[in-house]
Formats: sequence, C-alpha cells, structure tokens
Amino acid sequence: MNKRHGKLLYSGSQWDFRLLHRVYDAVEEIALGELGLDVYRNQIEVITSEQMLDAYAAIGMPLLYRHWSFGKRFAREELLYRKGAQSLAYELVINSQPCVSYVMEENTMTMQTLVIAHAAFGHNHFFKNNHLFRQWTRADRVLDELAYAKSYIADCEQRYGFAEVESLLDSAHALMSHGVNRYATRRRSPREQQARSEARRQHLESTYNDLWRTVPTESSDANEVRSIEQDENDIEAAALELPEENLLTFLANHAPKLKDWQREVLRIVRTLAQYFYPQRQTKMMNEGCATFVHYEIMNRLYHRGQIDEGSMLEFLHMHSAVVAQPNFDSRGFGGINPYALGYAMVRDIARICDDPDDEDRQWFPEIAGKGRSLETIRDAWEHYRDESFILQFLSPRLIREMRLFKVSDDADDEHMTVTAIHDESGYREVRRQLAAQYDISKQEPDIQISDANLKGNRRLVLTHRVRDGKLLEKSEANRILRHLAKLWGYRVRMVEVDAETKRPLSEYDAVSMP
Repeated sequence: MNKRHGKLLYSGSQWDFRLLHRVYDAVEEIALGELGLDVYRNQIEVITSEQMLDAYAAIGMPLLYRHWSFGKRFAREELLYRKGAQSLAYELVINSQPCVSYVMEENTMTMQTLVIAHAAFGHNHFFKNNHLFRQWTRADRVLDELAYAKSYIADCEQRYGFAEVESLLDSAHALMSHGVNRYATRRRSPREQQARSEARRQHLESTYNDLWRTVPTESSDANEVRSIEQDENDIEAAALELPEENLLTFLANHAPKLKDWQREVLRIVRTLAQYFYPQRQTKMMNEGCATFVHYEIMNRLYHRGQIDEGSMLEFLHMHSAVVAQPNFDSRGFGGINPYALGYAMVRDIARICDDPDDEDRQWFPEIAGKGRSLETIRDAWEHYRDESFILQFLSPRLIREMRLFKVSDDADDEHMTVTAIHDESGYREVRRQLAAQYDISKQEPDIQISDANLKGNRRLVLTHRVRDGKLLEKSEANRILRHLAKLWGYRVRMVEVDAETKRPLSEYDAVSMP
C-alpha cells in the first residue's frame, strides 16, 4: 500500500464523462473487490446547483410531485445558498434499483470521485443490505412509485383544481410522521377483512342464547338494546382491527366522506412516509458507512498512485469538514454530528478487531483481536440500527475521545446536573442515554386510533400513550386534530393517557369545518 506505481486517473479539477467513467471503474474495483461491498446497479445523474436546490426542497426526492411547500422551501434554501450562509450537499442518492446518485456539475473531479465512492457504493451498500431497508422498502418499485405519484397528482390537479389537491396534501403531509407501520405485519385485503368480520358475526350468533330474553328484569328492553349495540360495536371494532397506528392508512380505507381520488392521494403520501421510515432510524449508521467507504477508497486510490497529492489534500480538506464535531461549548455546536459519530464508531470497530487493548477485550470479547474487521463492520451495517448499534459497539475509549457525558435537565430542578461522565462508573449510562436519543419510538408520540363509529355518530377517537410524562404541546395536538377532522369529515377526539397506569391526563376535540 506504500508504493505509488499506478497511472493517474485524472489531473486537475476539470472533469468530463469519459473521466467519470474511468473513475467509476476504479472505485468499483476497490469497493467490490477489496471492501467486499454488495450494491444495486448504479445510475449516476449530473445536475446543476439549481436542480440540487430543487431536490432539497422536495425532501430529497427529485422525481417527486409538486406542492407549494416545496416552492417555499426552495426560495429559502436558494437565498441562504446565494448569500453563502450554507453550502449544498455534494450529492443526493435514492434507495432504488438501480440506485440513482445525483452529482453536481459544479463539483471538481476530486469531489466527483468522492461522491461516487460515498453515494454510489457507500450508501448503496447500506441500502441494499441493512435489514430495515430490506424489510420496509421495495427498491425495485421506488422509481415507478415516484413516477406514478407525480403523474397521478398532476392529473388530479387538472381534474379537481390545484387548490383542492394542495389542501388535501397539506393535511396528508401534516400526518406523515403518523402514517407509517412501525411493526411488520401482513396487511389483510378488504376481502379478507370482510371474511373475518363475517366469521365474528356468525360466532356471536351461534353462541347467543335466546332464553336470556325471557328472564324478567326492570330494564330488560333497555339492556337488550344496549347489548345489541355493544355487540355491533365490538364487531365493528374487530373488523377495523383497532387500535391502528397508521393514521393515513385508516383514513384512506375508512374515512366516510373521502372520494376515491382523495383516498389514493393519501395512499401515495403514506407510501412516501414509509420510504423514509428506515432512513430516520439509520441516519448515523448510513452516513458512517458512506463516510468510511469513501475514506478507504480515496486512500487506496492514492496509495495505488491513481490520484495525486493535490487531489488527496483536497479530499482530506472536505473529509475533515464532514466529520468535524464541535465541542459542546462551541458556538457552532448543534448536537452530535451523525457523520462524525458514525465514522468514528466504524473506525473504532476496526481497531478493536485488529489491535485491541485489555479494556477492549473486556468490553468486546466476541470481536476483540479476532481480525476480520471488514467482515465485522459489514455484519454490523446489516443487522443494526442507530440505537442498537450504539448500545452494542460504542466503546469506553471513544466515549473518552469524544468527551461524552450525561446531563440531567429536570424542569423541577433549578440547575442542570452532570450525572455521568467518561469514567468507569459512567460508560454504560452515557452509552445508554446516547442510544436513547436515536430511538425514534421514544422521540415521537405514540398516537393510535382506538375507536371509530362508522354507522352512528361517526366519532373517531385517538389515544396518545404518554411516556415519561411528555404530553403533546397544545398547539401540536390541535394541529393534528384539525387535519384529522378535515379528512375524517366528523368530530375527532384525542385522549392522552399514561402509558403504564392508563390514567387519563388530558383531552382534545376538533370538528370538521365545512
């Protein structure tokens, strides 16, 4: 690796498509042959900075349908970019088959090489192999689904008017974070649901004893009516398979007043929300994977003599900026940099596998000193998400190097308190607390539809299971209910209850506005 005997792939900052092809082949040889990566077929698209801004505005999906909020976001991002207040990403990548990577035409040749390594092979490998992406995303359908969504919504705009479609999308987008399935369950078809409902009804009829009607009571008629109504409600609730966590799915299937085209738009937004669900759980790991891959590939290209010192210095400057982690007391601190933590953890795993110390052997006996670092890293990328990755692999040495500590910020206390630092007694608590920050089940409210009446007053009831006393902000709760009532068409009620004791904590109501 110390001998530089190869022929330069390029010289200088200028690029053309011939050079891109040559660099791609060299990067692919290292990625597949030396790093053992397994990727989807690649498709590289060159776009302008304005097109990159447009992709930013469309939540990172250049093929997405139109919406006024994207234009608003584009104006903001463009203003910041033109004034130099922020830079643009070097690339965008879509988890699809083929994997589509967008690179800017303004990039230098070195930057294009980095982007190909980072996105076309780093992110691509993670998309194809991580269990969450395999479970929740059909990569071979993504591009077709995006094209269908864009075409269908454009057609709806022509048929029903821009204002009608945008109003519907406003409500659907507001509920996107509550429009995902968090657990892998087989969704039954409407025919299967109807068969299950009929089977329940037949069971109730077969077990009903008519003799009970002859037993005299003071309010036998009223009791009978209530019993029948309760049976019907039980049957209806069972048929709806409540509680339901996916609000968009429930509304698309059961909202009384929605037209067919409106139901289809909700399903489109629901599909988009599900696409981003694994990405939200693996941001740190995904960026760590891509950053590690581009670092390894660029260094190997340099040691082969395929890029020169000037290109290597340019790369190291960009790489250092990407993985920089400001201190907690720095003006530029904005939390843990996912690139920095993800990359540092992958490098640390390689160190533990190949050159461990006694502390590593105590904490990680399964991998310490066993070699096979690349195999261990690939296995971690495949089987973990951010939370579990930190719980499993964050080492005491890295906690010390990054100077991590835990702060208790209780609203009832006058001062913040440092409760765990990077020492023997604090390592596990720091690791546990950091992992909890990446657990989206603890960061997002658990709101489910718990009751729905489709035949009588059409009421819709939601339950928010409150964890650690974290109630919804009043404005957030009212916003959710307004959009729900608009789509449902009738009154909507939400009850907040303690997740452990089931004790009611608060209650909200909203009605559909004409």
